[in-house]
Amino acid sequence: MTYLEFDFKVKPLAPGSDILIAQLGEVGFESFVEHDSGFLAYIPEKDFRDGLLKEIQLLSSSDFEIDWSSKTITQQNWNSEWEKNFHPIRVGNKCVVRAPFHEKEDVEYDIVIEPKMSFGTGHHETTHMMLEHILNHDFKNKSVLDMGCGTGILAILAEMRGANPIEAIDIDNWCYLNSIENVERNNCTHIKVYEGNSALLEGKKFDVIIANINRNILLDDIPKYEQCLNATGLLFLSGFYKSDLDMISSKCDAHSLQFNRNLERNNWIAAVYRKR
Repeated sequence: MTYLEFDFKVKPLAPGSDILIAQLGEVGFESFVEHDSGFLAYIPEKDFRDGLLKEIQLLSSSDFEIDWSSKTITQQNWNSEWEKNFHPIRVGNKCVVRAPFHEKEDVEYDIVIEPKMSFGTGHHETTHMMLEHILNHDFKNKSVLDMGCGTGILAILAEMRGANPIEAIDIDNWCYLNSIENVERNNCTHIKVYEGNSALLEGKKFDVIIANINRNILLDDIPKYEQCLNATGLLFLSGFYKSDLDMISSKCDAHSLQFNRNLERNNWIAAVYRKR
């Protein structure tokens, strides 16, 4: 598959980069790699059309100065592109997320991720906060769903924390294949990966559901998540801004999901809800 790489330089960087990443994600951009002056954004060439960037409100805002350039990236040279920018990250003092070419660190949870165009390396605030939530909750023998799994990173940490069984679902074929690779790379044996959307949830039940997607998809799927949660089950949601929290919480409350707590990083939110 051939991708287009856009190099966005954003001033001021915060919160401009985060807002722009969210808006690009809503129109089909799949993966982002942040750098000192902005970020790289990737979209399948077949999904890009003339005028697509005109739909991005931030690009016409007078509050930010944004420049960009683009080039074509083929599947064959993708690895060399992200290796230039990918560095290990530490989540608390127990978890490190690294690439296969990084040296192993002495931590309890050593996660090896090769993203290959999939979202979820731990660098973005939402993924980082979801990893924090998993580290701070009991997953022993819990049945877990990782919805919109991307690289499979959240499902992988859930298994390392004792979860079993685990299902990981993503609508994107590239993410589906990448998750399978990363599950095998981390020697996980309790994770089943599926390609599809929330239609696959019919008749299934879980103790914990993790969904790091975007606001609109979350709002559509919250009723389905509630139906799939066991009594007193937990729902972890991220992929939205602080300004969206009331909207998300209101939707959850209407479907018997009570707000428990949230984390916040650079205006992004990762919230936990418990089924009443």
